[in-house]
Amino acid sequence: MLYNFGSINLDHFYRVPHLVHPGETLTSRTYRVGLGGKGANQSLAMALAGGRVTHWGRLGRQDGWAKETLSRAGVDVSRLELVDEPSGHAIIQVDDRGENAIILHPGANHGFKTATLAQLIETARPGEWLLAQNECNGLPELMEHARSRGLNIAFNPAPMTDAVQTLPLDACRLLFVNRGEAARLAEVDEATDAQSLLTTLAQRLPETATVLTLGGEGAWYQHDEERFYQPAIPVRPVDTTGAGDTFIGYFLATLQTGASVPACLERAAMAAALGVQQPGAAESIPASEAVDRALRDGLPA
Repeated sequence: MLYNFGSINLDHFYRVPHLVHPGETLTSRTYRVGLGGKGANQSLAMALAGGRVTHWGRLGRQDGWAKETLSRAGVDVSRLELVDEPSGHAIIQVDDRGENAIILHPGANHGFKTATLAQLIETARPGEWLLAQNECNGLPELMEHARSRGLNIAFNPAPMTDAVQTLPLDACRLLFVNRGEAARLAEVDEATDAQSLLTTLAQRLPETATVLTLGGEGAWYQHDEERFYQPAIPVRPVDTTGAGDTFIGYFLATLQTGASVPACLERAAMAAALGVQQPGAAESIPASEAVDRALRDGLPA
């Protein structure tokens, strides 16, 4: 089992001709609201990929439909708490090239108490996996409790903040980062090439495996002397929102099956490629049948 300590947000999507400029008022072409948050997206992706995942999160009571959405997808929501607070939410612009810009309000995601974190960790068995992102409070305590419990920690430091540098990252067994996150962790320029980023991260966290996602440039895995590269699967993106979360969920779900790292990378890349051809975040995550069919037969023309 993997336990995902993750955010749950309501995503407000606005389709715009271009990302709004400072001082500009821009009319959106469409608007819709859906389930989001990096935590919820990654739990959904894991479940849709066939993985076993329990979500640890907090959600405003008035938004209980989001809990039901996770449950229907196969996520264990028995430890998801409904609270009398506003849920987290995000305002998302998506432009005609499929690029996005996001404003995030944490809401209930920042209401975890230290005692609650300790209780959650006690429900996991040593050797099981804990996944976390940087959209909930209490990460230092959570990671230390998880390390003491003997859990394998996977961490996605998104959104990247200065506080991430103070976390016990050496407790992590697996780190998922994009180029910008990797550069900030390595304290180098974002234009640094992938090989140098990986080398610097390995020097800082020698016991931690790293998955470096580079969008259209593919993805890398590194641990000890091993490095594997997965080329990007060429598609025309409609909306890149949630692509990284889809990749992470599918990678971890495939890892649960005992598959090799290259197989995990390939399945995750295909899932992300299918996802960016659909609008939205949670609703763009493909089902395992579609991903495995595309791996077998190729992408539809």
